[in-house]
Amino acid sequence: MRRSLLSIWSWFALGVIVIIWTPLVAIVWLVTTPFDKGRYATGYVFRRLCVVHRALTPMWKFHTSGQLPKNKRNPYVMVSNHESFVDMLLISHLKIEMKWLSKKSIFNIPLVGWMMKMSGDISLVRGDRSSGSAAFELCKTWLDRKMSVMIFPEGTRSADGEMRAFKDGAFRLAIETGTPILPMAVHGTRSALRKHDWRLGDSTAEVRVLAPIETTGMTEADVPVLRDRVRELIAHEIMLMRAND
Repeated sequence: MRRSLLSIWSWFALGVIVIIWTPLVAIVWLVTTPFDKGRYATGYVFRRLCVVHRALTPMWKFHTSGQLPKNKRNPYVMVSNHESFVDMLLISHLKIEMKWLSKKSIFNIPLVGWMMKMSGDISLVRGDRSSGSAAFELCKTWLDRKMSVMIFPEGTRSADGEMRAFKDGAFRLAIETGTPILPMAVHGTRSALRKHDWRLGDSTAEVRVLAPIETTGMTEADVPVLRDRVRELIAHEIMLMRAND
């Protein structure tokens, strides 16, 4: 009963925050778009919504650790394991703006989708090659504008908590554009909201920023090596985080 009541409260709070936040994001977008080509301000304000929501969700405790790059306008291809929908809420607590690659169905959610579009997030239809190519090119555009992009290389969140195989896209993007990879390890979000369950769970979750990995001099032939190296680094960090539970 406690879990259900607190979950109802949290979803209600999220709905109210989204309603309040949408005109705020729209105002920032209108005012800053003429000179903020990276939509840094719009995206940053939008993602603060997640901080407010966490503060109103008594079942969750979020932590960030590791060291963000000193120059946050130096673009990175940011990648993380994907345990839960809550990963997005947790990672948004990092004080760095990034454009998220997200499935198109999320963009269709009223208000939330509008804010994502204003912030410059990137829509993708899974399994659609033309959509994938368009998303890839848009990622390149943001990187050219000195704006980081955020990709979950597993493609979808894990149902059992074990990390899936990584797909090539994020690593091909990093190598083609000569952009460093910024790996992150997420732990604890699966219990915050399990797949196919609307009820929240008690959770202490953490996102840990790892050291950047340079891609200068790499070629397409290096994609599998880079992909597997990053996955191994994240897997090792998750093992350490679990050991400290």
